[in-house]
Amino acid sequence: MKTRHVGTRCSAVSGRPATTREAAARDWSIVLFAAALLAASIATALVTATAMAQPSGWAEGRILVQPAAGLSDDALAQILARRGGRSLSHNPRINLHIVQVPAQAEWATARALAKNPLIAFAEPDMLVEPTEIIPDDPEFPNEWHLQTIQAPTAWETSTGSGITVAILDTGVDPDHPDLVNRLVSGWNSVSLNDDTTPVYGHGTWVAGIVAAETNNGIGVASIAYNAHLMPIRVTNASNGYAYYSDITRAVTWAADHGAQVANISYDVTSSASVSSAAQYMRNLGGIVVVAAGNSGGDPGYADSPYLISVSATTSSDTKASLSSYGDYVDVSAPGVSILSTDNGGGYATVSGTSFASPAAAGVVALIMAANPGLAPDDVESILEATSDDLGSTGWDPSFGFGRVNAAAAVQAAANTTPGDNQAPAASIASPDAGSTVAGQVPVAVDAVDNIAVSRVQLYVDGSLVGTDLTAPYEFGWDSTLSGDGSATLTARAFDEAGNRGDAAPVTVTVDNTPDVSDTTPPTVTVGVSPSDGTTVSGNVTLSAHATDNVGVALLTIYVDGQTTCAGNGASVSCGWNTRKLSGSHTISARAEDGAGNAATASISVTIASSTKGGGGGGKGGGKK
Repeated sequence: MKTRHVGTRCSAVSGRPATTREAAARDWSIVLFAAALLAASIATALVTATAMAQPSGWAEGRILVQPAAGLSDDALAQILARRGGRSLSHNPRINLHIVQVPAQAEWATARALAKNPLIAFAEPDMLVEPTEIIPDDPEFPNEWHLQTIQAPTAWETSTGSGITVAILDTGVDPDHPDLVNRLVSGWNSVSLNDDTTPVYGHGTWVAGIVAAETNNGIGVASIAYNAHLMPIRVTNASNGYAYYSDITRAVTWAADHGAQVANISYDVTSSASVSSAAQYMRNLGGIVVVAAGNSGGDPGYADSPYLISVSATTSSDTKASLSSYGDYVDVSAPGVSILSTDNGGGYATVSGTSFASPAAAGVVALIMAANPGLAPDDVESILEATSDDLGSTGWDPSFGFGRVNAAAAVQAAANTTPGDNQAPAASIASPDAGSTVAGQVPVAVDAVDNIAVSRVQLYVDGSLVGTDLTAPYEFGWDSTLSGDGSATLTARAFDEAGNRGDAAPVTVTVDNTPDVSDTTPPTVTVGVSPSDGTTVSGNVTLSAHATDNVGVALLTIYVDGQTTCAGNGASVSCGWNTRKLSGSHTISARAEDGAGNAATASISVTIASSTKGGGGGGKGGGKK
């Protein structure tokens, strides 16, 4: 099993170091121990509060936002309104909102919202292209990939019977003689209807690799030829480009309609929204497989614990030059000169990680069919542990844990006895026991498991506040609904086997009644390194501190009037990237106590002109 982020919390923006995966490569006890210690949140690495790259291709005037679990619709509406946004639609399966924002403000608004402790993540609704490359030789006759992954040997034990693989793509040719008997009812996640006819050949190519009819005397063979194919069209564009929002909607629909595997042959590993949907599918027993991308380089993505990202290999078991690589790659699969089905009843030879992904998805289907009792993490562990190790010994960024081996995977699945009786461990990280709270209260829960935490629930005085599916587990509790006085917070963590672990209760005092006797405002100081009136450059640490005769309820730091970070204690700090800025800027802080008294302080700094135009950020956005 790949190293997974199973419930630790961290505010830092970082990816899992490659050395963790190299150490984990075949020693699963070490993997599980390392997973419990990892402090890097995938979604925090995906949607950063400090920097996001701005490539072309996103929905104008639209972003994707997941509020903290339990945050009320009214509270979210207020948060969005302060940024000129409003929710257009809501996917309740993963608590994801499509939010309208001012045009040209998509990235700035996502950055600002990602810093709010009551927002799980925010990211632009990116437009992604299918990750295929079509070589000049469309008549390449040899399905070399089936022999390379030892599919014929695997078929002696498993052919994918009883498994449904959702093809989240450009539609699938419903009349192709090699596909017609394998198709089940699908959906169009853009038009919200059942139109899955292909707008582009990509989806038909992908489908044929997974489950084209085999032993029928025509066309091509496939990897999991007795599996069912569920076509879900995620785009209506003739070039095959699709938005994150439509792909995310398709994942949850597939999970709700019985698909055990979903293949996404798009470069979506960096999307917090897609990862959140994949976690939802895992909670229902399914697995999402995605293409690593065709940049030929390392895009710097962090590993998603909920996606199996697949790089592409050649017939000589080398990494395909077109294939992206990096810390996020889990396994590799054949992806060059792959013969598959084509629109109109024909066949085509195609290349790209778009076709390595369905090859791995087909092997996942074989594993599931060989042993239906396996949990998703068991399936992924088997896929990775049985892969043929290529490149550097153990895990490496080009091949992941290796090139998939269908025969070894099916044999291991058939010989595996599923079982997990160990409950997760959970604790409430904040607020502190004995503290006084008011208004919208951010609540953080730490949870770890020997395999993986599937969900965490927060209760206040026995009433459910919300459920969070992804780490770090963060909630928004409206304390005004509890009334003044003592309130007891409890949390429950569940794993995929249904085992439950309860956190020790934390009792706080709710005080939403203004203290008319408290007329003393807080005292605020704001600090930046080095100090007021000086020149700064690069990454600067901003900090603010406040004191109050009763207690500080909210402390916020602003840069030129824009919220940079906020907290509910007496101090708060965050990073500020000045590399693309210049001139004079005002750093201010505002502290408010429970009685509504407020105070502000500010300083001015100048950014060295030599820093302008440097640096850059990572693509993506938010919690994971």
